[in-house]
Amino acid sequence: MTDLEHLKTDALTRIENAPDVAALEALRIEFLGKQGSISGLMKTLGKMTPEERQVQGPLLNGLRTETTDAIAARKAVLEDAELEARLATESLDLTLPAPEAPKGSVHPVSQVMDELAEIFADLGFSIATGPEIEDDWHNFTALNMAETHPARAMHDTFYFPDLDAEGRRMLLRTHTSPVQIRSMVKQGAPIRIIAPGRVYRSDSDATHTPMFHQVEGLVIDKDIHLGHLKWTLETFLKAFFERDDIVLRLRPSYFPFTEPSVEVDVGWQDVQGRRVLGGDGDAPGHGWMELLGSGMVNARVIEFAGLDPDEWQGFAFGVGVDRLAMLKYGMDDLRAFFDGDQRWLDHYGFSPFDQPTLSAGVGASA
Repeated sequence: MTDLEHLKTDALTRIENAPDVAALEALRIEFLGKQGSISGLMKTLGKMTPEERQVQGPLLNGLRTETTDAIAARKAVLEDAELEARLATESLDLTLPAPEAPKGSVHPVSQVMDELAEIFADLGFSIATGPEIEDDWHNFTALNMAETHPARAMHDTFYFPDLDAEGRRMLLRTHTSPVQIRSMVKQGAPIRIIAPGRVYRSDSDATHTPMFHQVEGLVIDKDIHLGHLKWTLETFLKAFFERDDIVLRLRPSYFPFTEPSVEVDVGWQDVQGRRVLGGDGDAPGHGWMELLGSGMVNARVIEFAGLDPDEWQGFAFGVGVDRLAMLKYGMDDLRAFFDGDQRWLDHYGFSPFDQPTLSAGVGASA
């Protein structure tokens, strides 16, 4: 018997008789490790003549392959035996209480979305949606923002580098106002909708994030005036914050898609160091907080949507859903909404069984 045949017989015999996985691993290192006997023989091939290599090469490769296969086969047998032995000794006590199942929660943004839908449904509004990847015409031009309009500078917009197949400039929508245009074009008038959804702007700090949630409202009908807007917003905010002492202050402002435009301030009062909405902002110890923008829909926007502004009028408003959640539920950093911190979710999350209803109040206990 040659030295090579003796090594092969010795290796295969010892592998077959390995008592456990640890012993088998030691044999693998002894034969196939960097300093192993078979590995050492493989290194000698480089020093052989071509004729010697032609004879010894297949023999050494065959030895390495057989040894590797034998180790794999023995390892499978040993692991199966270990599993059988463990299963034979383990038992499950079915009388023990089951472990507590992981409990999910409703994110505050989703909760507020449900609350908004409930309130505005009661006011006769329907929910409209639209694409988050929008074209320049729907996001800006149809909202009375021309190519050179300075209002475009109000948004730090995420533009796509290439035009789409129709040659349009595409972007991540900066507001949900394009949904208003799409809804008017599709449905005509009269119309009464809210458009909640995600919007995108290049901004990030404690009160701004590159992606946030917004809800916009639109009413188009005949003989609509600013008083309808004020009543709608006042009714909405009283229902949302579940307070009857909500006081609004309208200040003249400018938005290209509304004329006249008004900023809506809400009175607040200091309650244990926290600003709580409610009360007259001019009263001692109170103040005014800017909450949302609104106004009468610009006649040009109504024309862009294919309607006659001499026949149809309307109002529109927009507010950040995340901001509403922060004000109502006492959160102070918008970035925490997107951190995925389980402790934050456990504290601020809502039970999926706490569905907001107007009959029981739209607020729900965490």
